Amino acid sequence: MAVIAINQQIGSRGRELGRLLADHLNYRFLVGEDIIAQTASRYDVPARELRIIDERHLHFWERLKTDMERLYAHMRAVALVEMAKDRVVMVGKSFSLMVPQQAHHALRVRAIAPLAQRVAQVALEENVDGATAERRVINSDREERARIHALLGKDPDDASLYHLVINTAALPFSRLVTMLAGCIEACDRGADAAARELINDHALAALVRSALLAHPRFGNAPIEVSARCGAVSLSGECLTPPWDELAIQVASEVEGVTSVELIVFSPTPPERLV
Repeated sequence: MAVIAINQQIGSRGRELGRLLADHLNYRFLVGEDIIAQTASRYDVPARELRIIDERHLHFWERLKTDMERLYAHMRAVALVEMAKDRVVMVGKSFSLMVPQQAHHALRVRAIAPLAQRVAQVALEENVDGATAERRVINSDREERARIHALLGKDPDDASLYHLVINTAALPFSRLVTMLAGCIEACDRGADAAARELINDHALAALVRSALLAHPRFGNAPIEVSARCGAVSLSGECLTPPWDELAIQVASEVEGVTSVELIVFSPTPPERLV
């Protein structure tokens, strides 16, 4: 059992590849819209705001109205919960970058294709002329880079972020599916219980972090969250009375949390001017 997260360039047919792979493996298949719908329902957030995280760049005037950190945290929590259920292929613009680096049974894939093929595919899918499709592809690439950089400080075209970067125009999809299935089988053989538990821990930590972000008394307070087999640790300078007990209460209400530990950092004193 494994997790496959595919980040796709527009027009690369990454979603089609992911669906064929899921059918071949008899895995669940999820796309950005599925995670957005779950997140909107779970956290009572408008889906149109969540689409900014996985579909388009946030313009400067929208930044004033949208809490990107909170929205991304909510969406990441839902995505990690789905990954923790195992046997899933997920396709979107940012899912590969949500996978914990040490999760050895999770395959991070980037689906790309030459510009000409992508333009032709977008023209076909959206029923537009070639010039319009080319502008759409170029703008989408630019917005994707800006969005991922704003959220994570990373470049989605950095090949080192992925296990595989696949040119979907280079081979027939049947061969690509066979190749990916072989990679997944190798990942699955090399994964132990600790690697699988890692995603569970990250999912639980993400759920707790989202709960704190959603609470009006905490919001974007700088609180680090980690989890290990149900035991959650919260660390930060703000976890002093009366906020310490409230933080424990909020974290304890998240399903799967068995205990909560607080680690309070003392603020760093300012340097004296001599």
